Amino acid sequence: MPFAGLAWSQTPGYSPNVASETRKLKRAADRQTEGSKAAPLGSQPPVKAALESPLGSQQLKGMVGRLLIPVAGAWLVGGLVAAFSQTTTVRVIAISIPALVSVLAVAVVVWALRQSKKAQGVASILSGVESAEDRKAALAQLDATYKKNDPTAVFARAQLEMQDDPKKALATLEKIDLSKVMGAVADETRAQRAMIHLTLGDIGPARQLVDNIDLSRHRDPKTRAMLTAVCGEAWARTGNAKKSVETLTLIDPEDAVYEQLRPQLYRALAYAYAYTNDLKGMRRSLKKLMTVDVRLLGGFMTKRSHPLLKKEAQKLVEQSGAVPRKMVVQRRV
Repeated sequence: MPFAGLAWSQTPGYSPNVASETRKLKRAADRQTEGSKAAPLGSQPPVKAALESPLGSQQLKGMVGRLLIPVAGAWLVGGLVAAFSQTTTVRVIAISIPALVSVLAVAVVVWALRQSKKAQGVASILSGVESAEDRKAALAQLDATYKKNDPTAVFARAQLEMQDDPKKALATLEKIDLSKVMGAVADETRAQRAMIHLTLGDIGPARQLVDNIDLSRHRDPKTRAMLTAVCGEAWARTGNAKKSVETLTLIDPEDAVYEQLRPQLYRALAYAYAYTNDLKGMRRSLKKLMTVDVRLLGGFMTKRSHPLLKKEAQKLVEQSGAVPRKMVVQRRV
C-alpha cells in the first residue's frame, strides 16, 4: 500500500543555505503530522488492502476447501452412526447434524460472495477519485449506496477523508463498534486507527489499539503484513522494540507479494532498529525507503522522531539532492 509522501521541490545544484532549507522541510513535516490539509507523511488510505483484495478465485477455492473438511467429516460420522443405529430418533439426529453443518457452510460462502461483491463496488467508486471534487462525489455515492454503519463503506469514507483531514478520518473509523463486527474486521479497524494515530504522533492510543490485534487469525499474507507493520511500529515507539524486531523480521519486504507494503514495512523496521540501537539495520531500512521514494524519509524528520532516525534521514535526504547540500568554501590564506 503506497504511502502519502511529503512533497518538496527538487532543487538542483548546491546552496550555502542548506540549514534554512532543512528547517523548512522539518517544519513542513511537523505541520503534516499535526494534522494539516495534506495527508500525513507515511500514512496510507485506510483499508485499501481490504478493498483491493476482494474474494478472488484462489481465495474462494481455499475457503471452500477448508469448509469441505468439517462438512465431509460431519457426514462421515453421521452416516456411520445412522447406518449402525437401531432407533429412528438416533438416525434422524445423525443425519440432521451434518445437514445443518452443510447449510451453515453454504451460508458462509454466500456471505463471503456478497462481501466480495460489496468490496468490488466500493473499489470501483474509489478507482476514479483524483481530485477534491471527485472525493466529494464519491462520498455522496457511498452515502446513497451503502448504510452508514457498513464497515466496508466506513473504511472507504475514511480513505477519502484521509486526504484532507486525518482527524476526521479517525473519527469516521471510530464509528465502527468493534464489539459488533467479526474479529478480523475489528483488527483491521484497530490497525487503521492506530496508523493514523502514529502519523499524528499520538503513540499512546496507537499502542492501546494494536495490543488488542490478534495477528494469528489473519491468513491473507498482505493483510497480515499490513497489521504486522502497524503493530511493529507502535511497539517500537512505545518501549517494546525487541518484540517489534522479532515480529517484523518474520516477513521479507522484498517478497513480490509485499510490493505495495514495502514502504510501510521498512518504515516500521526503521523504528524497530532505531529503538534497539541497531544502526546498521536502521540505515539499511532507510535506504530501502529512499529507493521507493526519497520523500518518505521526511516522516522521520519531525520533532517527535527518534534522534538517530532524524539524523540519518536528514543525511540521506541531503545526499539525494532533495535538499541542497552545504557548500564548502575554502578560505585562501
